[in-house]
Amino acid sequence: MTSISKIRWQCRRGMRELDELLSSYLENKYQETSDKEKIAFNELLELSDPELVKLLLTPYQSDVPLINEMVGKIKKTKL
Repeated sequence: MTSISKIRWQCRRGMRELDELLSSYLENKYQETSDKEKIAFNELLELSDPELVKLLLTPYQSDVPLINEMVGKIKKTKL
């Protein structure tokens, strides 16, 4: 599993909206999630910034259901 400090660094994307969404999830929910969800979050962080923008800031959905589930959880964390 990836260290929290490395994940925190990966959450910093240089776009305020993405940084806030990803960092908020990491700080508030990541530690209490299942290993499966942690893996999904790490896979999400591997995506390019344009792909993350589409997933997190528009109605666009991935072809991967687990990624869509993680995106929903990230969006709910910020509310």
